Amino acid sequence: MAVNLSEYLHAAAAANPDGVALVELSSRGGERRTLSWSDVDSAADGVARALTGRGLVAGQRVALVMANRADLPIAYFGILRGGMVAVPMNPRSTADEIGRMLADAKVKLVLCDATGVTQVREALGEYRCDIVVDGADRIAGETSFDDFIGEAADIEPAAPRDAEALAAILYTSGASGHPRGVMLSHRALIANVEQSASVEPPLVTADDRMLGLLPMFHIYGLNAVLGYAMRAGASVVMVDGFDPAGLLATVRDEGITNLPVAPPVIAAWAGREGLREALAGVRVVVSGASALDQDLAALFAESSGHHVEQGYGMTEAAPVIAVTLASRRDLGAAPKPGSIGHSLPGIEVRTVDAHGNDVPNGDLGELLVHGDNLFSGYWPDGADGPDADGWYRTGDVGFADDDGDLTLVDRLRELVIVSGFNVYPSEVEDVISEVDGVTEVAVVGVPDEKTGEGVVAFVVPAADARGEAELTAAIDEHCRERLARFKHPSRVVVVGNLPHSATGKVAKGRLRALARGEALNLGLA
Repeated sequence: MAVNLSEYLHAAAAANPDGVALVELSSRGGERRTLSWSDVDSAADGVARALTGRGLVAGQRVALVMANRADLPIAYFGILRGGMVAVPMNPRSTADEIGRMLADAKVKLVLCDATGVTQVREALGEYRCDIVVDGADRIAGETSFDDFIGEAADIEPAAPRDAEALAAILYTSGASGHPRGVMLSHRALIANVEQSASVEPPLVTADDRMLGLLPMFHIYGLNAVLGYAMRAGASVVMVDGFDPAGLLATVRDEGITNLPVAPPVIAAWAGREGLREALAGVRVVVSGASALDQDLAALFAESSGHHVEQGYGMTEAAPVIAVTLASRRDLGAAPKPGSIGHSLPGIEVRTVDAHGNDVPNGDLGELLVHGDNLFSGYWPDGADGPDADGWYRTGDVGFADDDGDLTLVDRLRELVIVSGFNVYPSEVEDVISEVDGVTEVAVVGVPDEKTGEGVVAFVVPAADARGEAELTAAIDEHCRERLARFKHPSRVVVVGNLPHSATGKVAKGRLRALARGEALNLGLA
């Protein structure tokens, strides 16, 4: 088994040097670029040599502030091959956000492209480090990506062969909304790749052409797409930006067979004219990163002819914990409604009560995870990682059935406790979404002097919805009919839209901060 994740790339290049590894294009048109396995492997070598030539040593951090383009995997595997630590960042983040992460990780060099270079320059301020620019004009003191790759051809990097060595730090928001650096070792990333490779029928095969739409600064795109593809020897078609019609044409024209996506893509495609024809060559569709509505999944299956395989994971698990394909069934069979499937081979999942005791199948509890794919704690000191026995508390509430298949109910940290009673936001959201004129809803908790916490609902109205007062009255009436009194929203906030992460998940940390701020301003807390 590999010790350094980049060994997968080297093996693929040795096995199929002239095969297509990466295709770079835009969903909105533009130049098409194709790289073979040997192209990618030799370019990654160039990155590793250049980093070593700049004086970087094993364990030092290198930031990747790039959109989905072929040079991102090249840079990523080159960083790992040199023994350094990759720190991927959203290139569309603000300068302040990028600056905080650069300083927190003590980054020595930044690799960026046209999408992120302006923010990187602004973010650096008095914090100094080298900048390598890809696909954009550089200014004094910066180096082009092509020049960088060729600047140290006579140096051989000496990465330590240690599976426990840190490979990547990925920043993820906690309950407070403040990002924390998740420390992922080569062991964790490789373990998840191997765990997924043990699933039958296979998630990824050498004959697959995978869609590389998911952002690769996110662990879903970075390991569950790129890492899985490298191990299998599958091609990845890199796309930056989502245009529903254009992307469907890309899937058809590029012969995409494997579609890893997030729920917003399913929502944009479900029921679309021509969907079945565009996806005729697709072998498997997998949705992850956030929950997929059952009705939406059913509509997609009806209009496309493909059941959506659902996955469950988190950055701290590198990332996949469970997937419906691991439930020992045929590809053509429908997954259990609402299920996220069975844990991957090599991953154990327990469901426990508030005291840490296992609960019977069918009973709600917090999901605990055990496996070699788990992270090494949060940067920089490894805090809050798996316990002494290797178990990690996911903070997710769900249950297991008698087959061991899992169903999620909510996030434990999003649980709202009103007068001592548990309120699961997802239950309230489901009820409010039934009201005519509501297109999207998110529920959070806010401090309340009388009940401990209160329920606040943020609602996005349809374009042709009734007035705000009439809509909130309809929501209140419907909640009184369908929910116990303690679950009723104490406040309904009508908004133009909800904040989302890059993978489509509602950013509830930001909503929670907004709700608490409003409560304080109104004298409610």
